[in-house]
Amino acid sequence: MDYALQRRAVLAEVYAGRTGLFEVCDASPYLSRAAKYHGEATETPCPVCRRERLTRVNYVYGDHLGPVAGQAKTPVELARMDSAQEEFTVYAVEVCRGCGWNHLECSYVLGVEPVPGQQPRRGRRRRTATDQRP
Repeated sequence: MDYALQRRAVLAEVYAGRTGLFEVCDASPYLSRAAKYHGEATETPCPVCRRERLTRVNYVYGDHLGPVAGQAKTPVELARMDSAQEEFTVYAVEVCRGCGWNHLECSYVLGVEPVPGQQPRRGRRRRTATDQRP
């Protein structure tokens, strides 16, 4: 799903002065940190400050992802997950590391489609020292 129309509407409100910059340049410290370490640099200039290039951050969500759900992933990690995981949703957020502009860019589904009637794949569980039996 593409959120370009919503983005244009928000920016039109900003450019018209009906929405303040403090309302749209509100990237959380977590998002800014994710952009720094897990983000993908783009060639698109920030539509607000026009000084920085936007960074795309991809977040993954899915019922079967367990503790990985909600984490930011690099494009390489997404490619690896695409072939190894059941279906999950990716939310791509654009963020300006300079002024804090951020907006949901798009969402899409990756992963292996489950086969009807087949049990979902389960990861192997590592045994710990407490699991060892004498």
